[in-house]
Amino acid sequence: MPVPFKVDLRERTAVVTGGAGVLCSVMAEALAECGAKVAILGHKLEAAEKVADTICMKGFKALGVEADVLDIGSLKNAERKVSEAFGPCDILVNGAGGNHPKGTTSNEFLTPDDMKKLGSEGFVSFFDLDPEGVKSVFNLNFIGTLLPTQVFAKEMAERRSGVIINISSMNAFCPLTKIPAYSGAKAAVSNFTQWLAVHFSKMNVRVNAIAPGFFITKQNKSLLKKPDGSFTDRAKKILNMTPMGRFGEADELVGALLYLSDNKASGFVSGVVLPVDGAFSAYSGV
Repeated sequence: MPVPFKVDLRERTAVVTGGAGVLCSVMAEALAECGAKVAILGHKLEAAEKVADTICMKGFKALGVEADVLDIGSLKNAERKVSEAFGPCDILVNGAGGNHPKGTTSNEFLTPDDMKKLGSEGFVSFFDLDPEGVKSVFNLNFIGTLLPTQVFAKEMAERRSGVIINISSMNAFCPLTKIPAYSGAKAAVSNFTQWLAVHFSKMNVRVNAIAPGFFITKQNKSLLKKPDGSFTDRAKKILNMTPMGRFGEADELVGALLYLSDNKASGFVSGVVLPVDGAFSAYSGV
């Protein structure tokens, strides 16, 4: 995948959590193409190694590492492997995240008729949301950003040099219907990004986030496309609220990633949550 522009990331080590996913695998490859040594962290080693192998076959440096972003011991073990292979982390991309059906309501709005369905099999109102499901979503997105930062940013602080890029979401700006757990978790990621940027400001460690608009991934494909390939009603609503009138392509996140990764391009940029959304966040609907 040719990157839109290249920055010089030679001699730098990048760590990408959730790096086996549709969006983050593209980010990992772009960092490698700019010269970085890239460690792809994934819950499943096979998936992480597959992405790393693809990058290596193109002549770049990459390593697949198994890691659970909710397990500090697993992350410390991953950090040792990365450090032994590539040296300490210079760029951390916190890309692990996702939603869970148990943190999702069946309908967009609560109606009087819905009150008669409370507790019905297959129907989930706000009052039926599973606390464990909500906790799972919050932990994966927020704690799954906090713990890798604790592990990989420690040496950044000690060396007084580093870049952290979190992956937020449009939901952090304006929550989508039906997914309160995911929206709340990504709002926490954005807030944490700003907090951490201030906290690390004296240590020359910059912290920013990218807030993707709507991209079709493995996780949301069934929600956005019917089996015949046509768009679902929810997808049509999203497109109607996206002034550019289409879904984003994964490689359209690369420009923002490289800009925030490069100290020459964005050396005075920290605490920013950058939308890449086709103007979704700017549109009022009228």
